[in-house]
Amino acid sequence: MSTQTAAYAADLARDRADEVERIAGLRREFDEVVEASEANIADDEHDPEGSTIAYERTQIDALIRQAEAHLAEIDAALARLADGAYGRCEVCGDDIPAERLEARPTARTCVAHAGSALRR
Repeated sequence: MSTQTAAYAADLARDRADEVERIAGLRREFDEVVEASEANIADDEHDPEGSTIAYERTQIDALIRQAEAHLAEIDAALARLADGAYGRCEVCGDDIPAERLEARPTARTCVAHAGSALRR
């Protein structure tokens, strides 16, 4: 494993650990909101002071789903690292520039084919 590949692996592992921690924190927050809503019988749907509990749950749930999708991207990048495909465009097979991998470590395509990944 080259020094650069080892650095990518370390960065991805760190990103993965951060994302797992973020998801755990968001799930705790979600559980707290649900628990608070069960304990509070007040009519929160008409509370002029702030957002509704349903809105808060929806927001947190969306953040959890976004974090889980990012975690899946990180896991896919780690799998590509393990099988030697990391850093090669899935469309044309050319090397993905180091600058792109630094900016987006989970990139599967070169810049020229970035849009094609969205269409899949």
